[in-house]
Amino acid sequence: MKKIILSISFLTLFTSQVYSQVIDRFNPDTVKTIMLDSGAVNIKAERLNIETFINAIVNDTSFYQSFRDMKRYSFIAENRIYSYDKNNKVDGKIYRKIKHNNNGPYRMEYLVKEDEGKMYKKNGKYQLYTVEMFDYIFMNAYNTDFVPNAPASDRKGGTNESYKSKLKTLIFNPGRPVKVPFIGSKTEIFSANMRQYYDYGFTSGTYLDSIPVYRFKVSVKPDLSSWTKDGIMIKELVTIFDKRNFNILGRYVDMKYSNMLFDFDVQMNIEMGYFGEDKLPTKITYQGNWDYPLKKEERASFLILHKDYRLEKK
Repeated sequence: MKKIILSISFLTLFTSQVYSQVIDRFNPDTVKTIMLDSGAVNIKAERLNIETFINAIVNDTSFYQSFRDMKRYSFIAENRIYSYDKNNKVDGKIYRKIKHNNNGPYRMEYLVKEDEGKMYKKNGKYQLYTVEMFDYIFMNAYNTDFVPNAPASDRKGGTNESYKSKLKTLIFNPGRPVKVPFIGSKTEIFSANMRQYYDYGFTSGTYLDSIPVYRFKVSVKPDLSSWTKDGIMIKELVTIFDKRNFNILGRYVDMKYSNMLFDFDVQMNIEMGYFGEDKLPTKITYQGNWDYPLKKEERASFLILHKDYRLEKK
């Protein structure tokens, strides 16, 4: 059986064609060490089928818990954030190297903080709502009140908090409904109604030269009409499972949709690594365009790397 060889990053495996075909602009992710065997085929494993993977994704709570577990560690985060003009030329940059110290009361120390272009408003807030949302979710994940099965609410903070809550559901609980006008059930890609539009398959591989994994891929059927494809929001969802315990070690999602309220084209990748008995985030990448009412179109990408995790005694 031929295998996929995965090393430090899942990103090339997930999105080897995304940046060149979907959005032709600078790619901040330079951590690529994956070799993909083009001859990899689906596995016919005894007692393992598509429903096994779907049930594991729908019922999983460990993926978000990995972010919550960061509060027990001190670690270094490197952030590279880029904004783009309408011609996809870089017009703003942020580079940050941050020490998150959880030895005693939590402290955050900027080791490096640099920016170019108009990334901030005069009041110090971000120019781009996209950056604000993802900063909130990924820099402070363990300080948020996200509960996997809770309905989205805007009772705290109004519309902005409501959007953040819905975005977190898309990232950490794909397949669940999100209460957004004209989208609703479009995120329920495992429902009986939506399954007719998707292909499901899994392959085998090795992560970090030692961890045996399954790569489960959900993708829009290629023979659908253009009109039908345009109405499907989640174009692709890839999940990486550790074969030994079925832990989710990686997730890639490709979303694109347009209606009278907003227009977006987003690709996002999250990777995990083992640190002692815990599974913690090591890499997050995002690239996307957002256009919604009363705001100018936003084009941004970023790379977040977490390293040097150290477990702290509380």
